[in-house]
Amino acid sequence: MDRAQHVPVLAGRVTALLSPALAAEGAVLVDATLGRAGHALALLQACPGMFLVGIDADVAAIQAASELLAPYAARVTLVHARYDEISAILAAVRRPPGPVQVMGLLFDLGVSSPQLDDPGRGFAYAQDAPLDMRMDQTAERTAADIVNGYPPAELARILHEYGEERFARRIAEAVVRERARAPITSTQRLSTIVKDAIPAATRRTGGNPAKRTFQALRIEVNDELGTLRRALPAALDRLAVGGRVVVLAYHSLEDRIVKRELVRRTADQTPPGLPVPADAAAPRFRLLTRGAERPDSEEVTSNPRAASARLRAAERIRQAA
Repeated sequence: MDRAQHVPVLAGRVTALLSPALAAEGAVLVDATLGRAGHALALLQACPGMFLVGIDADVAAIQAASELLAPYAARVTLVHARYDEISAILAAVRRPPGPVQVMGLLFDLGVSSPQLDDPGRGFAYAQDAPLDMRMDQTAERTAADIVNGYPPAELARILHEYGEERFARRIAEAVVRERARAPITSTQRLSTIVKDAIPAATRRTGGNPAKRTFQALRIEVNDELGTLRRALPAALDRLAVGGRVVVLAYHSLEDRIVKRELVRRTADQTPPGLPVPADAAAPRFRLLTRGAERPDSEEVTSNPRAASARLRAAERIRQAA
C-alpha cells in the first residue's frame, strides 16, 4: 500500500478526541507510532497551533512521513527511535520554544499496512519473503534468528503467550525438526511447517493457520508488549492537565495492557475505611471512552484491517501528587 492509499484507522474519532486538548497555541502532540502519518496530518490540519513530535522505529516510515508532512515542517519534529524512549526524546526537543507542554498522546500500535504490504519485510505469511519482521531495520535480531535459535520450550512459550496458539508445542517441535535439516529462512517455508503441524480438522476453520505464529514472532522480534509496558506509564506521566491520550490496539494482549494502565490511573486509590477520599489518592485521569470503541461496519468494509481495532482514551484531570 503506498502513501496515497494508506487510510488511518478511526481517523475521525481520533481527531475528535484529541483536538480539544490541542487547540491552544504551542500544544504538543506526541505521536508515538507515527507510521505513514495519517492521523498526524489530520491533527495538524485541525489544530493550527499544534506542534507534532512524531516517533517511529521504521526509517521508511519516517521518510514517508517527512514527505507527507513537508507543508507543516515548521511545526513538526520527527525522530527515528523506539517509542519507549519518549522521556529522552522530549528532553531533547527544542520546538516550540520553552518547556514542552504535552497535551496529546497517540499510540497506534502493531504493524502498519505498508509494512505488511512490503513483501521484503517478511511480516506476511501469504507471500514468500525473507523471515525478517523487524520494524526497525537497523536492529539486529530477526524472526529467522528466533525460529532457528530459540530452544523448543522458549519457542513454544512465545507462540502460546503472544500468539495464543493452542498447538504451540506441536509447532515448536516441528520447527526444531525442520531447522535441523536446514535453517528456516523464508516466510513460505515457516508457514508450511506451521500448517502441517496443526491437526487437519483445525486447519479448516479460522483463516490461515500461520497467523498466530507470525503474530507471536513479530511481537517477540520487536518486543512490542515490553515496549508498551515501559512507554505508556512514562508517556502518561508527561501529560499535562487537560491533556488527552488515545490508544489504538489490535489484539487482546495490547488492549489488556492499555486497559489496566488506564483503569489504574482513573481509579480512586483511597484506602478502604477512610471516611473521606484522600486527595493524594484521587484519580489523576478520567476515561473518555466506555470500554473499547470499535470501528463501524462501514469503515471495516472500506478498510478490512480496521476490524480488530480497539480504541481507548483518557484525559488528565489533576497533577501528580
